[in-house]
Amino acid sequence: MHDVVRAQLLERPGRPLRAAELPRPTLREGEIRIAVDACGVCRTDLHIRDGELPEPMLPLVLGHEIVGRVIEGGSRFVEGARVGVPWLAWACGRCRACRAGRENLCENAVFTGYTRDGGYADETVADERFCFPLPEDRDAPELAPLLCAGLIGFRSLRFAGDAERIGLYGFGAAAHIVAQVARAEGRRIFALTRRGDDDAQSLARELGADWAGAVDDPLPEELDAAIIFAPAGELVPRALRAVARGGRVVCAGIHMSDIPSFPYELLWGERSIASVANLTRADGEEFFVRVAATPVTTHVERFPLAEAESALARLRAGAVRGAAVLVT
Repeated sequence: MHDVVRAQLLERPGRPLRAAELPRPTLREGEIRIAVDACGVCRTDLHIRDGELPEPMLPLVLGHEIVGRVIEGGSRFVEGARVGVPWLAWACGRCRACRAGRENLCENAVFTGYTRDGGYADETVADERFCFPLPEDRDAPELAPLLCAGLIGFRSLRFAGDAERIGLYGFGAAAHIVAQVARAEGRRIFALTRRGDDDAQSLARELGADWAGAVDDPLPEELDAAIIFAPAGELVPRALRAVARGGRVVCAGIHMSDIPSFPYELLWGERSIASVANLTRADGEEFFVRVAATPVTTHVERFPLAEAESALARLRAGAVRGAAVLVT
């Protein structure tokens, strides 16, 4: 067993990741050591890398869509078990939010790849209570995006209520997963992307979208709800214009540029705006049951661990079709 962890390390926001060999951390009670097979590259990683999210732990190993196998530790999983590590790494269980069953809003929460080291490495350590058992019948890179893009998209869809016509603003990792879940539920999908993003629009059509076009194209009909995955605040008034009375606009990202002022008439008619924050373990349990019953195809671009910075650059440029995943 080697004594170091190979990782891509963020030393300061705004600077490129660098290859590093880090000491293997000592396991604490309830923790498991995991050999990482794949780790998704999430837009949240990019926000941390670029300094758009405040006060990350530094130096830091990014990554919170981790698929791997247990090496040692804990009591919940046997050695060799396949597990997934999500964004929520730990919640206190004692604060008001936790006691109300809303651990995603825990006042003391710890987050994988943000306030504790994540999966841009060949090994990681996680609290076994916050890990998910994963199926054996799929490749690790195909599972990785489900650990955040899938989970956050699923929670966002629940926030959309029983909406039939759903607009997805930004058609990347999360949207291409939630579109399949929504279609399986009998909903209709309208995909809105940056002008000229033909790859994303074609992927949306392949996955059953009723319509796909640019955000400034006229929609063929009103929406019942909109989910905004793109971190662009100017999309909020645009989405409000697109939803019918009683419709909801769900902001699914952890970071968004400022929302411009807009006239009250866009909100009037019992329209509403909501944000989605993090996830709960119950979200994960429900989502993976759903995925087992209604298989979801993840479209991934694979990168070696050493090319983590290149994967982030492609994500920043909007050049990834589906989801980017690091493989060790």
